[in-house]
Amino acid sequence: MLETPLYILDKFNQLLAKKAVPDQYHSYYRKWLRYYLDFCKKNELDQADKNNLAVFIEKLREKNQPKQYQQQARHALSIFFEINSAVSYKSVLPAAGIALGSCIDNKNSDFDVSSSQRGDTVADESKGKAGDDSLSVLPEQRSDRRVVQKSEQIPLKVTGADWTALYKNLESSVKVRHYSPKTLKAYRGWIHHLQNFVKSKDPKLLEMTDVKDFLSFLAVDRKVSASSQNQAFNGLLFLFRHVLEKEFGKVDGVVRAKRKPYIPVVLSREEIDKIVNNARYPYDLIIKLLYGCGLRLGECMSLRVHNFNFDFCVLTIHDGKGKKDRTVPLPESLVPELKKQFNNVVTLHQSDLNAGYTGVFLYDLLEKKYKNAAKELIWQWFFPAKELTLLPGTEEHRRYHLHDSHVQKAITSAVRRANIPKRATAHTFRHSFASHLLQANYDIRTIQELLGHSDVRTTMIYTHTVKSRTIKEAKSPLDF
Repeated sequence: MLETPLYILDKFNQLLAKKAVPDQYHSYYRKWLRYYLDFCKKNELDQADKNNLAVFIEKLREKNQPKQYQQQARHALSIFFEINSAVSYKSVLPAAGIALGSCIDNKNSDFDVSSSQRGDTVADESKGKAGDDSLSVLPEQRSDRRVVQKSEQIPLKVTGADWTALYKNLESSVKVRHYSPKTLKAYRGWIHHLQNFVKSKDPKLLEMTDVKDFLSFLAVDRKVSASSQNQAFNGLLFLFRHVLEKEFGKVDGVVRAKRKPYIPVVLSREEIDKIVNNARYPYDLIIKLLYGCGLRLGECMSLRVHNFNFDFCVLTIHDGKGKKDRTVPLPESLVPELKKQFNNVVTLHQSDLNAGYTGVFLYDLLEKKYKNAAKELIWQWFFPAKELTLLPGTEEHRRYHLHDSHVQKAITSAVRRANIPKRATAHTFRHSFASHLLQANYDIRTIQELLGHSDVRTTMIYTHTVKSRTIKEAKSPLDF
C-alpha cells in the first residue's frame, strides 16, 4: 500500500483542522487520501485531476460501499484537491457524523468494509458552525442548506451511464439522411455492443482508444468476419461524426479488414426449374420473379400493383438499394401468372374494404399527404400477407406484405426437396440472372443497369461465374 508523502500529509492535517473536521474523523480522512493515491498510482491516473474523483467514487460504488462512506471519501479528497490547487470545493460533511472505525482493511485493496465497522453515531453538531469554512450538510441529505457554486459540475459516469438520448440522436441522424431501416438496425446493434464493451461509460467520455480496443476485440476475441468488422467500423464512424460530433481521426494499430474476393453461387436453368416445381404458391411465382428480373428479395416483397406495366411488359423498381429507381423487362412467359396474381390481389382488396380495414402500410408521410391512398388499389402489395396486422394502441387493421423470412424458409425447403447440392438462397437467383445474361453474351453495362449497380466493378464479379469465351492466343487482326 502506498504511503502518503509527508509534505502532503502535513498540509492535509492542517486543512483538516482549518475545516473544523472533528478530530475523531482525521484518521479516516487520511485513509481515504492514502487509498486514493494508491488507486491513482495503480491505474496510472493524475492524482491532481479532479475528474479522477468520480472514477474513485465509482470504484467504491462497484464494491457496494455504503453511501455515507462515499460521501466522506468525496469530502476528504475535496480537501486534498485544495492542496494541489486543482479545485475549490465547498466543505461538506454530515451534521450527524459517522464513526467508520477502521473503515478499510489494509490487507484488502478492493475497498471492502466489514459489517462491524458500519455503526452510526451522533457527533457534536456544534463543531461545524464557525466561520466561512463551516461544515454544511451533504447534498444527498439536505440540499437546501448547501451553497452550490456555479463552477461545480456533475462528474460524468465512467460506468452505468444512460445512453437513451444517444440512441434517439442516432435514429434522428439516420432518418434525416434517408438511410435504410436496416442500416439503422445494424448501426444500433454495433453501438449497443460498444456500450457493453465500455460498461456504459458516459458517451461524452468516449475516445479513439475505446474504438481501437473494441475493434481489436471483435477481430481477435470474437473473430468476426471482415464484412462485420467493416460494418462495425462504419457504424462507429457515423456515431462519432454525426451523433457525438467528434472528429473520428485515424485508428492507429487497427487495420481495416479487407474482404476476400467472393465468387457467388450460380444455379443452372435446370436446377432453377426443379426448385420452382418444388415450391408452393405464391413462393413459386416469387422465385420466378427473383430469377426472371434479377430482383433482390426486399425489392420483390415491396412490389405494389402500380409497379407493373403489363402493356409494355416493364417492371419499375422504386426505392431500391440506395433509394434508386430502375426498370427491368417483365418475362413474357410470366405475364399470365402475374395477371392471375393481380386478380387475386383485387379480390382480396375488395374483401378487406368490405370488412372495413384501414388499408396498407405506406411510406413515411405519404398517407398524410394522400389520406385515401392506403385503400386505393394501386398501393396494394402485390404479395400481400395472409393476415391483417393490428396496430398497437389502436383499433386499426392494416395489410402488410409477405415477410422476408417466410420466403427464405420456403426457398430453403424447396431446395432441399429438389436435392440441389448448392448453398442456394433468395439472392442466388439474382446471381443466376446476371450470370446467364453474361453467358448469353449480353453487354456487361446492360447487366449493370438491370441489376442497379452504381459501379460496373460490382457487376464484374459475374465474369468469374461463367466460362470465358475469350480467345487467349495472341494474333494480329490482319490475320483474322
